[in-house]
Amino acid sequence: MLKSKTRWIVRESDQQLVKTLENELKITPLVASLLINRGLDTVDSARYFLFGNEQFHDPYLLKGMDLAVSRIREAIEKQEAILIYGDYDADGVSSTTVLMVTLKELGANVQFYIPNRFTEGYGPNENAFRQAAESGFKLIITVDTGISAIHEAAIAKEIGLDLIITDHHEPGPVLPEALAIIHPKLPDSIYPFRELAGVGVAFKLAHALYGELPEHLLEIAVIGTIADLVSLKDENRLIAKKGLEKLKVTTNKGLKAILKVAGVDQQNINEETIGFTLAPRINAVGRLESADMAVELLLTGDPLEAQSLAQEMDELNKTRQSIVNSITLEAIEEVEKNYPIDTNSVLVIGKEGWNAGVIGIVASRLVEKFYRPTIVLSFDQEKGLAKGSARSIAGFDLFKNLSECREILPHFGGHPMAAGMTLKLEDVSDLRQRLNNLANEQLTKDDFVPITLLDHQINVDEINLSSLDELNLLAPFGMDNPKPKVLIRDVQISTMRKIGSEQNHLKVMVNDNGTNLDGIGFGLGQLVDHISPASKISIIGELAINEWNNIRKPQIFIQDVSVESWQLFDHRGVKRIHSLVNTIPNENRNYIIFNKEQLDKIDPALKSEVILIQDEAQARAFSSHQANVVLVDLPPSKEILCHLFNGEKPARIYAYFHKESSDFFSTIPTRDHFKWFYAFLLKKGPIDLGRHGDEIAKHRGWSTETVTFMSKVFSELDFVTINNGFITLNKQSQKRDLTDSITYQTKQSQYALERDLLYSSFQQLKSWFDEVMDESVKIEEAIK
Repeated sequence: MLKSKTRWIVRESDQQLVKTLENELKITPLVASLLINRGLDTVDSARYFLFGNEQFHDPYLLKGMDLAVSRIREAIEKQEAILIYGDYDADGVSSTTVLMVTLKELGANVQFYIPNRFTEGYGPNENAFRQAAESGFKLIITVDTGISAIHEAAIAKEIGLDLIITDHHEPGPVLPEALAIIHPKLPDSIYPFRELAGVGVAFKLAHALYGELPEHLLEIAVIGTIADLVSLKDENRLIAKKGLEKLKVTTNKGLKAILKVAGVDQQNINEETIGFTLAPRINAVGRLESADMAVELLLTGDPLEAQSLAQEMDELNKTRQSIVNSITLEAIEEVEKNYPIDTNSVLVIGKEGWNAGVIGIVASRLVEKFYRPTIVLSFDQEKGLAKGSARSIAGFDLFKNLSECREILPHFGGHPMAAGMTLKLEDVSDLRQRLNNLANEQLTKDDFVPITLLDHQINVDEINLSSLDELNLLAPFGMDNPKPKVLIRDVQISTMRKIGSEQNHLKVMVNDNGTNLDGIGFGLGQLVDHISPASKISIIGELAINEWNNIRKPQIFIQDVSVESWQLFDHRGVKRIHSLVNTIPNENRNYIIFNKEQLDKIDPALKSEVILIQDEAQARAFSSHQANVVLVDLPPSKEILCHLFNGEKPARIYAYFHKESSDFFSTIPTRDHFKWFYAFLLKKGPIDLGRHGDEIAKHRGWSTETVTFMSKVFSELDFVTINNGFITLNKQSQKRDLTDSITYQTKQSQYALERDLLYSSFQQLKSWFDEVMDESVKIEEAIK
């Protein structure tokens, strides 16, 4: 048995709907199921998603758009100074860039401002607004921020600044008093799509200002849309699809430079290029220094400046990675030492000196490890403040629950799954207690076990190049349209091995009904030690096409593996049992020893896991249910093993079966051997075995032990008398069968025992154990 890391839940699709989509749209059952799982369960919605007419919504459906456009056009006409006030993440940077390009192309007098994460924090702030007014700005437009800036909006009005807010974060119960608020989630919004990213809202403003769709800005809009993990449906899907195509042929000097530094082939750009290459480098700038550098990269027309900025951003990203790794290790230690998960449903931890720019990533790492809603804080003792980032799990709405603590959170914002905040150091413990109380009311024990939602259970013979090509119709993948994950259940292993320079990756080929499928599991190399090659495995992962040397083959990127049945690991012949320890799970591990003298050969550190079984009663008392059982030495009989696994299946059996000397390869006399020896004694009379035993053995091609053995059997049957080494035939003895001899019985029994347990094939041994366990179960059921 091998337990999966998460709970696998296969989404169930209405098979009638699947059949309908399959017939109407001429698609495979797999793609039909995936569409239904994404809520696209009508022919029209599925057709639009796959082959839609790709029309963007009218930007003027957003409340406040007409007022915002009128004021901006007035500012352009009068050449009033306009300030774009952005945010320091990839969504904020791309939002700022979209409006900067738009307003510059429309002839505006425009500059941008992004607050410093460390000295100013998230969102608009009073000092920045006052400085803007003093510098002559008349109009401020926020992008990807501002919906919570109630105080700052009041200040803007007080000092004569017109404020236009464009944002997509959750609006609070009270809205800022601004000239216009463009936000798809306003309570009275009639906009058809509510899930735009910050850059999506900025793009809609640009759309309205241009009077037509600004397609040249899609290559920027796609960055924030994918990076901010918004739902990739409706308008976001259009931005993503069209934006990725634009990125493949971009002439933007900054984008080309950063892609080159990262080693990206433009023709192969997809959503993962943004998620794992562009966004981390843009975010790294705002996390460690000023995000201005990222905006300047996207705006520059100078290839040399672009190259220099791209190189600097790449180095900052490497520094960011190092800092994240260091803080993560400290954070894990803090959790395990002071806030263990058995008493904390929500993790709230912090430390002075932790870089406030990367703690969001650290929070994500902790959620992955401990699967608890997590807030990581950076403490500023001098100011008495804690600045934090939060990440959540399914079932715990961060924004909603943080709102319950609003009186101790003077500044916070975010989404159900992620948030940021600032609070007083003295309120941290109160926040921890409040959130834990809320979580204990809302979450159950099962909520703390990670879930992997699977789109489909599929057979290996359904996976082919044609079906995988069709899957790409669903791309680009992201939030609400994740890369499909499938389950392949109970398939045979053709080959399995560790690969990679550190042997930390898994390479496997599985087979089902004659069809093979290659699989690769990055970071799963250790599973090779926990999967018996004869086991049937179930795997989950993402299907893909492996293209190498002009050959295209289906493959699966494995994310998790399970084995549902008990497993046999054959270590017979291994000289040192200590070499096996690291490959055997610690939980419920039992080293079974049948011969007392073997106890001294076990590592003292393992003595607490050793069980001595010397008779059937002790064997029956042992519970093998879900245990990892190591059979250290050969039992005196198979019956003891039968009782050891009486009606209970273990998780695994590790067969070591050490034996100092073997009877298997010594000559086992047949009845003809015994007949000859009896006739020889009858003819030759008393014989001195000490002097002539070797000669007799040599003459017949036997071992001396064979002659000694037959002599002992004859003695037990009263056929002979042995006195001082002389063996004499008892001519008056009664006829008896060889099996009446205890020595003969023991020899035959040991021979059979070694044959069946020590020298059998793997499959023979596995079948023997299966038969024993199945028979025990039948007996147990009959008794009940």
